[in-house]
Amino acid sequence: MLPLLALMSRATDPALRARVQALVPRLVLERARSGPHGRIGAGRLRPTRADRGGDLDLDASLEAVAVARGEGRPPALDELTASVWERPATALCLLVDRSGSMDGRRLATAAMAAAACALRSAESGGELAVVAFDRRAETVVALGTASPARRTVERVLGLRGHGMTSLDAALRAAREQLAGARARRRITLLLSDCRVTDDVDPLPAARGLDELLVVAPASDDDEARRFARDAGARMASLDALAELPAVLDRLLAP
Repeated sequence: MLPLLALMSRATDPALRARVQALVPRLVLERARSGPHGRIGAGRLRPTRADRGGDLDLDASLEAVAVARGEGRPPALDELTASVWERPATALCLLVDRSGSMDGRRLATAAMAAAACALRSAESGGELAVVAFDRRAETVVALGTASPARRTVERVLGLRGHGMTSLDAALRAAREQLAGARARRRITLLLSDCRVTDDVDPLPAARGLDELLVVAPASDDDEARRFARDAGARMASLDALAELPAVLDRLLAP
């Protein structure tokens, strides 16, 4: 249904187009929320004062307890140490291949990926950039820009496909976006069959990224597999649109 509706969002009838354009982003977000959508990044324990919450760390609090006991008083909470779970922020740049024809399936997949990434970044307090590319790269959402998930999906649904494919341009754009990230983990997620049609080798740009993940259509993933292997990237093939949230969870797991 979603691929068909994505195509209908470009209908020539203004009334139909307006209704579909209002409906599709909501459906995409609901579908992205309905699947697994774990946060991006690995949690870790951080010490804090016990009066600020968390679980009491007995080993770290022994010295404070001994001092208080020597003074004949109970230890105060602000003297004790607790542990709280902290999830490090993650910066993610989604690269959407719009070269060739953006048919309904490709457009719906791109929109679903944008929705899933936007939801995960919002839940994790992370940073998100979205870049569309053909021969050139175009920033859809710049890193650090406040863009609600629905607005991000709407922008992706507005993409039109044309032109050649330059993975080099896309990967360099991702590096530029992530260069100013505050996060420790910086991920580039490439949504493409990785079939290059210009004469620029993308491998140097790919190897210059902190972490590269590739999602390719299962029906056309040979080039993507070769590229991911040579670039040292993790890669997954997508057989059905409904599988995308789970595929992203597997790839984004630390």
